[in-house]
Amino acid sequence: MSANPFWDFSLAVYGRPGVPACCLALQDRRGVDVNVLLFAAWAGLECGVRLSADDLARIDGAVCGWREEMVRPLRVLRRRAKLEDDALYRRMKAAELEAERVQQDRLFAAGGLTPQPGGSVELAAANMALLVPGGDPALDELVGLLRGG
Repeated sequence: MSANPFWDFSLAVYGRPGVPACCLALQDRRGVDVNVLLFAAWAGLECGVRLSADDLARIDGAVCGWREEMVRPLRVLRRRAKLEDDALYRRMKAAELEAERVQQDRLFAAGGLTPQPGGSVELAAANMALLVPGGDPALDELVGLLRGG
């Protein structure tokens, strides 16, 4: 277990079949930051916390500069390299993952949450819904995957 239980949660959840596709659909179609989405899920599932829109805005504000200046540019470069050079693609993928780990460390610090009993898929779903106004089929599918279905 690392010093960041949110990172551990994210690795475990993102490793489940179907989860990456749902997250990336929300990222590409709706502009959702996957790390913030996972934080919202972690807060509900592992910490038993119902976040408000203000909570999410504050937490997002703590990482938006990093996301815009580091994570997104690395993603663009990785996607470009995938078409042209496999070795560079693999290095860019590793750099992007490391930038996302730093972002998750910052989310964890900004959130000030710790795992505790009382979490639920319903809390996670309510938290994530704040990031996807009007809902989305990919969000519904993600909630189902978190539920184990």
